[in-house]
Amino acid sequence: MKCIIIDDEPLALELLEDFVSKIPYLELVATCSNAFEATTILQTQKIDLIFTDIEMPDFSGIDFIKSLEVKPLFIFTTAYSHYAVEGFNLNAIDYLVKPIPFHRFLKAVTRAHNLLQLKVEEKTPTVISQVTPQFIFVKSEYENLKINLADIKYIESLKDYIKIHTHKEKPILTLSSLKSFEEKLGKSNFIRVHKSYIVSLKHIYSVQRNRIIIDDNWIPIGLNYREDFIKKIDN
Repeated sequence: MKCIIIDDEPLALELLEDFVSKIPYLELVATCSNAFEATTILQTQKIDLIFTDIEMPDFSGIDFIKSLEVKPLFIFTTAYSHYAVEGFNLNAIDYLVKPIPFHRFLKAVTRAHNLLQLKVEEKTPTVISQVTPQFIFVKSEYENLKINLADIKYIESLKDYIKIHTHKEKPILTLSSLKSFEEKLGKSNFIRVHKSYIVSLKHIYSVQRNRIIIDDNWIPIGLNYREDFIKKIDN
């Protein structure tokens, strides 16, 4: 975390600088004796955390924070406790009253660090694993049948039912829509080729004009699905 310290008291600056040096994830970019110096730094560098005194000549720490359009995380460090409510109303991470013990400084900095990590995680896209299942269960008549996806040759829609053709002679009939079943299969080995058919790419024997041959079965290729199918097999 890149940070700056703002305080018009040299001893306070020295103490906070020493505290920062003891925390591995803090990088002190600059110490400033007033808010005007800090403003210049913020215009040229990305700062994650500001430690600022409140009562300073010309420009108080509270006014300084209020003036920032984009506010980094900030912690007030002051000898006066009566500004605490106003400080927290500005969403300060913490309000440290001088003389500041190290354990309070560490607690405040830890809170800031955790909050910054949370913000980074929220901005980071979550990668969803697209693992293709190896098998599925379907309800047929009065039992749940386990079907290995590698055994499925094609699926045929019959109004409210679908017929699953596998290497076995007898197809499996189950109550489902083709669309909902398509979501279970994944995209890597199966493709919708017609409003009434999904086929397994690995079981295609040949493609002849507008039809697919799987074993001795001819499966039509719908006009709305032809372009995606051709792209899939070309790749």
